[in-house]
Amino acid sequence: MRRPLPDLSRRTFLAGTAGLGASLAAPGLLRAAAAPRLALYGPPAGPSVTLAHAVATGALADLADEVSLTVWRTPDELRAGLTSGAIDLSVVPVQAAANLYNRGLGLRLVNTMTNGLLYIVAGEGAVGGLAGLAGKRLAVPFVNDTPDFILRALLAHHGLGDSVTLESSGSPIEAAQLLLAGQIDVAVLSEPSSTVAVLRGGQAGRALARAVDLQQEWGAVTGLGPVLPQAGLAVTEGFAAANPDLVGELQRRLAEVTAAVNADPAAAAASATGPLEQPAPVLAASIPYSNLAAVPASEARPAVEAMLKLMAASDAAIIGGKLPDDGFYAL
Repeated sequence: MRRPLPDLSRRTFLAGTAGLGASLAAPGLLRAAAAPRLALYGPPAGPSVTLAHAVATGALADLADEVSLTVWRTPDELRAGLTSGAIDLSVVPVQAAANLYNRGLGLRLVNTMTNGLLYIVAGEGAVGGLAGLAGKRLAVPFVNDTPDFILRALLAHHGLGDSVTLESSGSPIEAAQLLLAGQIDVAVLSEPSSTVAVLRGGQAGRALARAVDLQQEWGAVTGLGPVLPQAGLAVTEGFAAANPDLVGELQRRLAEVTAAVNADPAAAAASATGPLEQPAPVLAASIPYSNLAAVPASEARPAVEAMLKLMAASDAAIIGGKLPDDGFYAL
C-alpha cells in the first residue's frame, strides 16, 4: 500500500505562520489576491530545501491563507497525485512534466529549480570519468525515471551502454546502502543522498567520493555548459487559471529564497530537516552540490530541450513522443 504523504512538521508550520503578521503589515504585497491555499509538494531532494525554507521563513505567507509543503517519496506517488488532481504545484522531474504535458494532462513548467544534482559515487580513486565505469556494477535508483534516463543517455553517447552492469535499487538511499555494503561498485546518486554516502563512508572507514559529476558530463555533450535542468516547479492549468497572478509572484519569491539558501546553507538546512527527514548538517553539506536555482521556464528552455532531446534519442515515448510546445512553458 502506498504510504500517505507526510505533512510539514508542526514546528516548521508555526515558523512559517509566525511571519504572517509582519507580511500583512508590509506595503505593496499581494494580500488582496491571496489564494485560499498554497499547497506545495516536492521530492526528498535539493529543490525541496528551497520550498521548505520559503515556508519556514514566511516568504510566501501573504500569497495564500494557508501555505504548506508535503514531500513525496517516489515518482509513482507524484504521478498519482498529479493525475488524480490531488497535487496542483510540485517540484517535478522536467522529463516527467514534459511527458504528462504531451499526454494532455495540463501540466506546465514554471521554472527549473536545480541545474543538476546527480553524481556517480565510488570508492576514492576507483573511477576516472565515465570511461572508468566499464566493467563496473552500477546501482541506479528509480529505474525508468529521470536518473536512469540521464545515465543511459550518457552511456549510450560514449558507447558504454553494453559495458556497464546496471543494478536497480528502490531509492537513492538504498543505492547508497548497497555501495556502503560493497554489494555494488558505484552508484548514481542525487543530492542529498551522495552527501549521505560520502559522510557515512567516512564514518565507516571507507573513503567514498563523487567520482563523476554528471552535470559536467552533460555539458560536454550539449555544449551548453554544466547545466542539467533536472527538476522544476510545475503547475496544473486549472490552478494557474484560478490564480492568474500567483504563479509569477511565486517564481519571484522562490528566486529570492534560492539566493538565501545558497548564501546560508545552515539556516536553510534547519528549515528543511523536518520535511526532508534528514539531519540538518547533512542537508547543509549537500546544498553546495545541489546547484539550486530558480530559472523561469522560458529562459531555461534551450537547456531543457537539449536535455529532453538527448534523453529521448532512443525512445521518444520518454517525453510523450515529441518536444513540448510553447504552452508547456508557464513563464
